[in-house]
Amino acid sequence: MSASPSAGVLVLAATPIGDPRDAAPRLADELSTADVIAAEDTRRLRRLLTDLAVTPAGTVLSYHEHNEASRTAELIERLQAGDRVVVVTDAGMPSVSDPGYRLVVAAVEHGVRVTCVPGPSAVLMALAVSGLPVDRFCFEGFLPRKAGERARTLAGLADEPRTMVFFEAPHRLAETLTAMRDTFGADRAAAVCRELTKTYEEVRRGPLGELAGWAAEGVKGEVTVVVAGAAPIAPDLQSQLGGIRERVAAGERLKDVCAEIAQRTGLSKKALYDAALVRNDAVG
Repeated sequence: MSASPSAGVLVLAATPIGDPRDAAPRLADELSTADVIAAEDTRRLRRLLTDLAVTPAGTVLSYHEHNEASRTAELIERLQAGDRVVVVTDAGMPSVSDPGYRLVVAAVEHGVRVTCVPGPSAVLMALAVSGLPVDRFCFEGFLPRKAGERARTLAGLADEPRTMVFFEAPHRLAETLTAMRDTFGADRAAAVCRELTKTYEEVRRGPLGELAGWAAEGVKGEVTVVVAGAAPIAPDLQSQLGGIRERVAAGERLKDVCAEIAQRTGLSKKALYDAALVRNDAVG
């Protein structure tokens, strides 16, 4: 649904993840002029307003995981009445592992324009400083707290080829890294990024086995974990022969099947063809 010209505007405003000097200049402007500021933690917002020397002209409301469902309807009413509503969370971009997604969906459904104030991101910063491949990555947020659910989630990511980014609470970091070690392997490269942009910022890089041992001593602060993706598994020529035989038996030409598989896997077309002939002779 396209945005209604008479409706207000929903602004997702990124806030600093540590150092208040990282705030975008636009953030102060939006906070000072908004009709409504919906904040995950109003106390944290007050500290931010003080740091930015901003006095809000509009209404300040709490908007967090416990009242998100009920307050969304109220904010939609304000938006439909023409208000400019700014959403801020404790750190980073709203709706990314924080309150805001539900409101964005509702705003889109009601034809309300949605925009954002770009700014700091723990996900992108951790990825950038990790030393791991950044050309392709996925964000997995927080893993399940229960050991069984966490193990199943990690098992589903065992063959993920992209670099993975996770959030984790410091008191659960050791068991999470241990679970990652057990699932991904002790030698899988990773980085633990702690207290990004803050005074005691630390980036510890190494294999998961080593990082799990380090974290067992206890870690404090906000944590983002970056894990290398699974190494590609080179296709095995012998593993392709059964499929080749089935396709040929179904009526496809051996030469054509081998050419298609060679293009898809990088294996030699001639090697596939010769191996298939030997396999057929042996079976016959």
